[in-house]
Amino acid sequence: MRDAARRDGREVLRTVIKGERRRVIAACALNASHQIGEALIPVLIGFFVDRAIVEPDLASFGRWALILAVVYVFLSGGFQLGARTAEYAKEHAGHTLRMRLIRRVLDPYGGAERGRPPGALVSVTTEDARRAGGVTFSLPIGFGAVVGLAAGAVLLLRASVPLGLLILLGTPVLMGLGQLLARPLEHRSHAEQERAAHASGVAADLVAGVRVLQGLGAQRAASERYRHTSRAALDATVRAARAEAVQTGMMQALTGIFIALVALVGGHLVLTDAIGLGELVAAVGLALFLPGPLHTVAWVAADVARSRASAGRVGEVLSAPGGIADTAGGEVLPAPGGTADHAEIPAQGAPADEPAAALSLTALTHGGLQDLELTVSPGEFLGVVVTDPAHADTLVRCLARHTDPDQGRLALHGVPFTALSPRELRSRILVAEHAADLFTGSIEENITAAGGAAHEAATAAAAADEVAASVPGGMNAPVGERGRSLSGGQRQRVALARALAADREVLVVHDPTTAIDAATEARIASGIREVRRGRTTVLVTSSPALLAVADRVVLIDGGRIADEARHEELVQRSPRYRTAVLA
Repeated sequence: MRDAARRDGREVLRTVIKGERRRVIAACALNASHQIGEALIPVLIGFFVDRAIVEPDLASFGRWALILAVVYVFLSGGFQLGARTAEYAKEHAGHTLRMRLIRRVLDPYGGAERGRPPGALVSVTTEDARRAGGVTFSLPIGFGAVVGLAAGAVLLLRASVPLGLLILLGTPVLMGLGQLLARPLEHRSHAEQERAAHASGVAADLVAGVRVLQGLGAQRAASERYRHTSRAALDATVRAARAEAVQTGMMQALTGIFIALVALVGGHLVLTDAIGLGELVAAVGLALFLPGPLHTVAWVAADVARSRASAGRVGEVLSAPGGIADTAGGEVLPAPGGTADHAEIPAQGAPADEPAAALSLTALTHGGLQDLELTVSPGEFLGVVVTDPAHADTLVRCLARHTDPDQGRLALHGVPFTALSPRELRSRILVAEHAADLFTGSIEENITAAGGAAHEAATAAAAADEVAASVPGGMNAPVGERGRSLSGGQRQRVALARALAADREVLVVHDPTTAIDAATEARIASGIREVRRGRTTVLVTSSPALLAVADRVVLIDGGRIADEARHEELVQRSPRYRTAVLA
């Protein structure tokens, strides 16, 4: 798993750098010019001393002072422009990665969320994308530092071959040690981000379910769970910080030893008259200059290690397999009247005698459902009662095509789900799940979020107009994040109104009224029936009020269809149905 993450991480970093190559190259050139200018300053000061101070010469003094001023302007401009270009590349790369991650998370084939709570995906999309994009900032800085070291070595070679060789041979060794010391940091940085993402996911889950926890009196257990998770994240962060401190400290110590060795050799050459006063000044200046780029190289090594760790996590999400098979090739079937290799999907409002069923399940086997056979006629209002809630969830997930069945098939007007792209399928079938979230915004914005023109009728049918009338601001009242400013029943009515307003050809609704009182539920049942007249509707529920208005009710028990009839008939003849619906 770790090797795969490394491969994914390297691919992500290569893609990031390739996407920003122009800015990275420009930043490398500008940072290199800055470092070359920094390395030239001690040498120019040495010339200044030899030619304008040792032997005073006013013309030489002015000339060398002007040269120094020009070089300072040159290196200052290189630093500012290089830093700005690298920072822009970093921000743009991070944004590009975030957009790629969001597209992957929202991909209609799914799969990115598997095994990852929402908080973990948020952490990857924000912090890890930022860190991975940061490689476009650190690489130009590191390149400039290496060029500065090379320039310093060349200039030292002109002053003294032994000093130049010492730096040329010692710098690669020092950089290799930096990479070696950075490996533990990479591993621990990956673990740190994993723990932090897990803690974020737990926190998001606890905040989302705070009302449920209060109702169950489970606040203490939830707090203890988060405390344990937070402590693990803190321990991982401390270990990563300790690894970074060790890596930085060791690199500084090695750098100090290296510079001391350079100074020792330079001092010996001065004492033996191998170099003059100006060359001594240049050598001392270069010796003082060298710790800067050497420390920069050490910082870049640590930063790139963190970038690799985050890129690995980004790569895991981007390369996650789809939740459902891509067997349609992303194709969209032609509109009614066109031709295709398979049956056409008729337009909404097709006549009731259409030969192909609006919705059909054939020998469907998945997650407890066994050889399920179900046909829904066009325009039919069907109730489905499932005695096992887990089987109901499985059925809804299959109808939404969040998963493909192990065996059998589902079809829309005779066309298998797998022959349609998810986008085409979901433009014709809307599956409103029980745990539907509301979005930050007003009540009206939530109802109209899925499109559809008849949102006023849908609002009235779902009794969401009563919700608007009961809160300040009416339809413009904000619902808060995930609708937390509303009660459970109010959220369900707004979510149901949104599903009805979408006006899809086929609508599947799962337990839409579990938090609504009986009188309001009866009005909603009549409203749904009226608004969905002529459209195919499937209600997966055990609500007697909703089932009473259905054309037909199917009872699924033990994963198989046990009986089917109208609600009144099933109540009279089926004990299992009475237990599921009336108990």
